[in-house]
Amino acid sequence: MKPALKAQGDSSAIAWLRTLLAKGPQPLQPEHLCYQPQMLAVPRLHLILLDTSGSMRQGGRLALAKGHAVRLIEQAARAGDHVGLLCFGGNGVEMVLPPGPARAAGAARARQCGGGGGTPLRRALDVANTLLAQARRRSAGGPAWLWLLSDGRTLEQPAMPRGAEHAVVLDFDNRSPAIGRCAAWAEHWGAEYRLASASI
Repeated sequence: MKPALKAQGDSSAIAWLRTLLAKGPQPLQPEHLCYQPQMLAVPRLHLILLDTSGSMRQGGRLALAKGHAVRLIEQAARAGDHVGLLCFGGNGVEMVLPPGPARAAGAARARQCGGGGGTPLRRALDVANTLLAQARRRSAGGPAWLWLLSDGRTLEQPAMPRGAEHAVVLDFDNRSPAIGRCAAWAEHWGAEYRLASASI
């Protein structure tokens, strides 16, 4: 008895019409099999802007924000996405993780970010815009998400970020009522607004 023909890979990936045309009147053989072209998923870039200014050191906000950044990095690593991390505070804008494939080990870099000083948000967004444009050119238009983790304690009026398909403003102002500007930025930018939760 002739052994059953085994397709190499998932049978749902076989292009049956092309396979039958290639087979013609002959019995089906492995060399007749034609497969559907596999669509390669383009990794999503998650660009995280972490506010490490002096106000973030109050009330445990910076520790909470770093915890959220760590979780984002770990989730991106599990999903096979890319991630970048910028910290902005008294030392200016620091690229902690250049945009690239997410690795769980990158979470340790987020935990090491120190805090203090002012809030150079406008400069951080300028750097983010440049990184997003570079990533778009490299990935042929892959999707990008911008995550801003801040308490909104700055008088700067930052322009809307460019180059991100989706932006999320994660608010760490835990005072009631909040005195930060995160909600206003999100509304002005058309971004998603989230109030940071103590449970991550």
